[in-house]
Amino acid sequence: MLSSILGASLALGASVLSPAAAPLPLPPASAPVAEASVSTSGRLAPTQRWLWPSGHPVAVVRGFAPPAKRWLAGHRGVDLAIPPGTTLYAPADGTIAHAGEVAGTSVVSIDHADGVRSTFQPVRPLVSAGDVVRRGAPIGTLLSGHDADALHLGARRGRDTYLNPLRLLMGPIVLKPWEN
Repeated sequence: MLSSILGASLALGASVLSPAAAPLPLPPASAPVAEASVSTSGRLAPTQRWLWPSGHPVAVVRGFAPPAKRWLAGHRGVDLAIPPGTTLYAPADGTIAHAGEVAGTSVVSIDHADGVRSTFQPVRPLVSAGDVVRRGAPIGTLLSGHDADALHLGARRGRDTYLNPLRLLMGPIVLKPWEN
């Protein structure tokens, strides 16, 4: 019994994160989620769940691996299995903070009203700095050149509080009571 439940759970999980899986319906925009942060100071306020940059859930190629100290090496975002040439969408309402090159990589960054900045790379921008975008508006086209030709999605609050973008995309894990 337990093995069949576990098998069904693994199959469901694989279908959610498989790039070949059919797009899933998006959660309601009003669903609150909690954020995770590199910072250990204080609580973080809930925010609106983000739209996936591709418009639907995709596989995670490389997860969030924040450094123990802000100056150490780490992976301050997630890499998502999205093919080059795909149109990318704003995860939430905001203002384009940057659309251009940073250290030889084409980047789009959005400042959101809740104080979070989302960053996408490598992206050919369809927007310009100062543009106001709504959740779901096209912001750019994914370029090749990043590890495994994936999208790197970053999120941070302030100058050095990096957030796990998956928490913003997927929301918290909620355990349900066992029903027999």
